[in-house]
Amino acid sequence: MNLTPYFKSIIDQDTAAVVICNLEHEILYMNPKAVENYHKWGGEALVGKCLMNCHNPKSKEMIEKVIAWFQEDKDHNQIHTFYNEKQAKDVYMVALRDEDGMLIGYYEKHEFRTRDEEPYYNF
Repeated sequence: MNLTPYFKSIIDQDTAAVVICNLEHEILYMNPKAVENYHKWGGEALVGKCLMNCHNPKSKEMIEKVIAWFQEDKDHNQIHTFYNEKQAKDVYMVALRDEDGMLIGYYEKHEFRTRDEEPYYNF
């Protein structure tokens, strides 16, 4: 069974930006929310570009340290990178691994703390 369209749909429906990168920091995929969020920096045109071009030297250093930490152990799969007070969200880097547990890439995960005030089952 090909689960690829199901996984893509999960990412595409997420309300947080998802940018998937390989170990060369090439942006492989951006979900619609990421395209929207990063529109002023090129949006979808960023796919295929190096993520490191979008970061300052300190951020680049920290990304490299996280990748090294992911590579140390197959159980090193998520690390808290910062809290954005303005948007009330925690941000994590998450390892992407193949079936054998080898590190193949990473993505950033945003977890919002602001309570969703939408009515339940708002059809």
